[in-house]
Amino acid sequence: MRQIKMVFRSEEMCLAQLFLQSGSEYDCISELGELGLVEFRDLNPSVSSFQRRFVSEIKRCEEMERILGYLLREIQKTHIAVPEEDESPLAPPPRQVLEIMEQLQRLEMELSEVARNKEKLQRNLLELTEYTHMLKITRTFIHSRSRHEALGPQYEEFPTMETDSVSGCTGMQRLGAKLGFVSGLIQRVKVEAFERMLWRVCKGYTILSYAEVDENLTDLDTGEISKSVVFLISFWGDQIGQKRTCPVSVLSSYHCHLYPHPENDEERADVLDSLRTRIQDLNNVLHRTEEYLRQVLQKASESAFSWVVQVKKMKAIYHILNLCSFDVTNKCLIAEVWCPVSDLANLRGALEEGARKGDATVPSFVNRIPSSDTPPTLLRTNKFTSGFQSIVEAYGVGDYREVSPAPYTIITFPFLFAVMFGDLGHGIIMSLFALWMVLTEKQQKKKRSSNEIWETFFSGRYIILMMGIFSIYTGLIYNDCFSKSLNIFGSAWSVKAMFTNQQWTNKTLQTNSLLTLDPNVTGVFTGPYPFGIDPIWNLAVNRLSFLNSYKMKMSVVIGVIHMSFGVVLSIFNHLHFRQKFNVYLLFLPELLFLLCLFGYLVFMIVYKWLAFGARDSSQAPSILIHFINMFVMQGKDLAPLYPGQTGLQIFLIVIAMLSVPMMLLGKPLYLYWLYRGGKGLRRRRGYERVRRVSEDDTSAAASYEDDDEEEGLDETPGREALPKEFDFGDVLLYQSIHTIEFCLGCISNTASYLRLWALSLAHAQLSEVLWGMVMRLGLRITTRVGVVFLVPVFGLFAVLTVSILLVMEGLSAFLHALRLHWVEFQNKFYHGTGVKFLPFDFSLLPSVFEQDGLL
Repeated sequence: MRQIKMVFRSEEMCLAQLFLQSGSEYDCISELGELGLVEFRDLNPSVSSFQRRFVSEIKRCEEMERILGYLLREIQKTHIAVPEEDESPLAPPPRQVLEIMEQLQRLEMELSEVARNKEKLQRNLLELTEYTHMLKITRTFIHSRSRHEALGPQYEEFPTMETDSVSGCTGMQRLGAKLGFVSGLIQRVKVEAFERMLWRVCKGYTILSYAEVDENLTDLDTGEISKSVVFLISFWGDQIGQKRTCPVSVLSSYHCHLYPHPENDEERADVLDSLRTRIQDLNNVLHRTEEYLRQVLQKASESAFSWVVQVKKMKAIYHILNLCSFDVTNKCLIAEVWCPVSDLANLRGALEEGARKGDATVPSFVNRIPSSDTPPTLLRTNKFTSGFQSIVEAYGVGDYREVSPAPYTIITFPFLFAVMFGDLGHGIIMSLFALWMVLTEKQQKKKRSSNEIWETFFSGRYIILMMGIFSIYTGLIYNDCFSKSLNIFGSAWSVKAMFTNQQWTNKTLQTNSLLTLDPNVTGVFTGPYPFGIDPIWNLAVNRLSFLNSYKMKMSVVIGVIHMSFGVVLSIFNHLHFRQKFNVYLLFLPELLFLLCLFGYLVFMIVYKWLAFGARDSSQAPSILIHFINMFVMQGKDLAPLYPGQTGLQIFLIVIAMLSVPMMLLGKPLYLYWLYRGGKGLRRRRGYERVRRVSEDDTSAAASYEDDDEEEGLDETPGREALPKEFDFGDVLLYQSIHTIEFCLGCISNTASYLRLWALSLAHAQLSEVLWGMVMRLGLRITTRVGVVFLVPVFGLFAVLTVSILLVMEGLSAFLHALRLHWVEFQNKFYHGTGVKFLPFDFSLLPSVFEQDGLL
């Protein structure tokens, strides 16, 4: 019975003081964090975060978090998996915090030194590799003869450095000038701008030769892999030779990597041989360094998860300790917490366990204290009900001890969705998808996908499963499976009887393109279909008209029942918060107004279904005309739906009209009478009990003390506070807004439920169009080629079914069902202005490393 109460409304909460003895406060808070029982209040709101007692401990934890972040990033770079433990490690005792800090600092220093050495080796290796490419490519520039042969021997724009065999001197020596070179590498994207700038700065007295390196080189500063180009700048003449700083300044501005250019081929060959040897040695050293670094990180990864969890718990504990205050002797910490009354015994047990671990001589204890503050709202959920509770709380967190819509939403939400989405085939696909997520939920949780769309679907897997199951049910009711009907029990309509009774002949079939089955003919209609709609309606031309009438009336019936149920639930709030006057002055007028008008409409719909059969269906009157005439007091010339209809309708209209002033004036006048009508103590106590409701009707939590204390108010006059000033105008204004909103809302909300009919019709028509325009084309081809053609047609049909009918139509139906619950159902009894209970629970604390993708 207690579990049922906990589901029906939020749990009873109490405010308690925790007296934590010095030396055991850390262990006590750690035990509370493991259990997640209480929500702490800040007792030092005026104290800055930097002036609190445990700021240094928090800074130490933040320093450990910084080191762990560096460690995890290095582990991630080497693609080493961080193993997670099945059980979360406990928060370390305070004496071990310094040990963990020293261990992390030593590890950081070792990793930093190895990482610096590795980076230095990689940079040296990159420089040697670039130098090798430069020597190989510039050699082709020097020995190129193509331009010399084209210009002839009389003019040398690029004199050769090779020695002439006859004269024994080079080309530059014959010209009497000294040839200079500047060589290096530059990024491919900067070559064009570099060439233009070099030409302008050196005024054309240089020759730039360049070629792209075949190998992709990594920029160690940015980590990007890019194409590089080897360039060779040749210049001669006294002025350029003496002012070599001019091209060099251009090179530095474009971040070029410069390397010395050899004077001759022998020097070039010696440098290349030396570079090959050094590159081989560097590769060996770099390989051993990386292997050592991997061993260090592999060993560190085994403890990384435990360190992360322990540091997170330590930091959370010290944050909570900063919320506490010290007593006058500074020997005891005092904390104030909100705690469920049912968990007080567990709270005391946690404090005893914390005191035992902390070796405290004086035990910590809890003291329950009274408070006028509104407690937070706690509704316990499991993995099945949490999704539906999230739907309710997206509208607003319920007031303290207010009736929760979540238990009813588990049934009504997927049912209303299925009314709009009813299709047997689509429901089976949705159910199988949700069932797969449910069966593999443990594996999916371990993967921790970062895809927000997938996480949304996975968190609502039980909602999708329920929606799929209810869609299967409504699909059987509609007898609709991919726009086709299933003839399970055999149709109750018979064509043969029309020929047997001489209603049809062969001439009738030849002269009429459309024929109508007459249910008044014996044997044509044998009775209703056992479950759902008769499959023969799938062949009828007037199928759409029949389904429109059926689904429209069904939507009105479901809507009125849903809204009436919401109004009925409000009585439980009135009775629980001891506002019995609201039962007579709010609940009864609202229920009478709704039932006398729209409840009567449902009555006429059901009565017409039962009273008129196939034989006299042509004489059935229009319900809509009768309902309109009910308000305008006309329609005497129309045939009545039942005897005494006019008198009953006038009576219902009078009751509905009298309910309006009762809603408008009843509560304000009653509160005014309580305040002004007499000076007796009993009346003042009665007003004080409802005063908060008169000021703000959304305040559902009038008090959270025990029932015995509530009942004792009538017997203890001294405990009753004097009533505050009563403002009749404010109460009347608020009640006027509520009355107008409810009366107009009954009309608009009833019409809003017609979306059930509209979306159901749209879903059925889209399914039929998709079948007719895609799948039917593949089924019409009866040759062997048609079998091959059917495969891509079926693939296209499956893709369009999933993307349009399941995803888009499913999302549309989901949003409309959400609106029907928030606006049409919950606003009848649910205020949603409470504060959610946020317990101090280690498992609920976010991790910065998980958010950054390091864990």
